[in-house]
Formats: sequence, C-alpha cells, structure tokens
Amino acid sequence: MRTLLTLFFLLAFISTAGAAGKHITYQVNGETYEGYYISPSPDAPLIMIIHDWDGLTDYEVKRADMLADMGYTVFAADLFGAGIRPTEDKDKRQHTGELYKDREKMRSLLNGALKTAKSKGGNIGNAVAMGYCFGGAAVLEFARSGADVKGFVTFHGGLGTPEGQDYSRTKGRMLILHGTADVNITMDQFAKLANELEEKGVSHEMITYSGAPHAFTVFGSDRYRKDADEKSWKRFTEFLKETLE
Repeated sequence: MRTLLTLFFLLAFISTAGAAGKHITYQVNGETYEGYYISPSPDAPLIMIIHDWDGLTDYEVKRADMLADMGYTVFAADLFGAGIRPTEDKDKRQHTGELYKDREKMRSLLNGALKTAKSKGGNIGNAVAMGYCFGGAAVLEFARSGADVKGFVTFHGGLGTPEGQDYSRTKGRMLILHGTADVNITMDQFAKLANELEEKGVSHEMITYSGAPHAFTVFGSDRYRKDADEKSWKRFTEFLKETLE
C-alpha cells in the first residue's frame, strides 16, 4: 500500500510540476494570428512577450517557457499573422516597416493580443509587457498608448519616439536593457529616451551593458553575449518580482 501511495503522489507531482504550452490562433480585426500561451496557475501574473523582426519563433517560446518555470503565465503574441515568419532580411524589413508606418494597427494588434491573453485566463490586471528588438519598439508604442499594464520592458529594442507622440499617457514602470556597443540603436537614442521619460515623470530604469551589440540576448547567434544576457535577465526577473503581485 505504501508503495502504491508513493507512486500516486509521484505521478501527481509529475502531472502538475510543469505547465504545457500551446500555440493558439486568434483574430484581430478579421485577420488570423498565432501566438503561444503557457500558464502554470490560473492566478499567476501575466507576461506578454512581443517578438523580434523574424516573427514569433522558437526563441520567444523558449523565453516563455523559462518564465513559466518561474511561475508566470505567458502569452507570446504575434504581430505579423499566422504563418508569417520571415527569414530574409528584406521580408523582415517589409513586415516591421508596415507596422512602423501604421502605428494605429500596431496598437490594435497589441491590444488584441492582450485581450486574447485575458480570454485564455491571463490576469491582465497584474501584467507586464516585454519585447526584443522590434518587439521592444512595439512595447514602447504600447506604453505611449496608455496601456493599462504595470510594466514595460525592452531588450535591445528600438528606442525612438515617432513625431507627435510622447510618454504623457504612460501608466506603468519601465525597464530598458540595452547594449552599449549597439550600432543599430545608438547611445544618443538611449539618452534621448531617458530625457523624454524624465520630462514626463515616468518611473524608469535604464541599463547598458559594455561590449554588448544589438540582439545580445539571442542564443546561438554571433551577437550573443552571455554576460550581458545573464545580467539583463537577472534584472528583468527582479523587476517582475518588484512590479507584480
């Protein structure tokens, strides 16, 4: 009997120890998108991930799984459309460029993704939005739109503010994690953003990592910098604990 009970509890533990993520399709303005949702607990805080310029790939799924292992519900959103995962730079520029030119569409897709996360059980009242590269720029767009989430985090993201926009409507705290050696998004842009956030009284923290180029967190790439990746991830997870309930 004791052996049977031990086996029962072991099986119960295995069945609840890890959450199973799944790809889900959803609609925004009549178009179909495909995100990735994983939740270890119905009442867990929510993290919304916005992908890089190559669309939602295994990279964002890996990051989502890492966060789920820490106890967070995660929705990795799709801003390009189901099946659109560009591999050529010209195609990546096309899809990101379309959204950079149509900021209202970008905001609509971000809001649609958040609503989708809510429909799956995500706690949008206790949420943080984060993104990589293009996704970081999208997260800043979300912040400027007045999105009602508790925090916004960018990893080596685009930092420029479009003409006519500012951070006067921003509600959550901001964490900007950047590479000092990034030649795509320069330290001049980094400083300009700092001044904009300070001017509007937005609570923010901005960190740069020496020797880290653009996309320094991307595993397996020639731009990956282990030290900067680990340090920025550590600060990010601390930020989550400080910001979310």
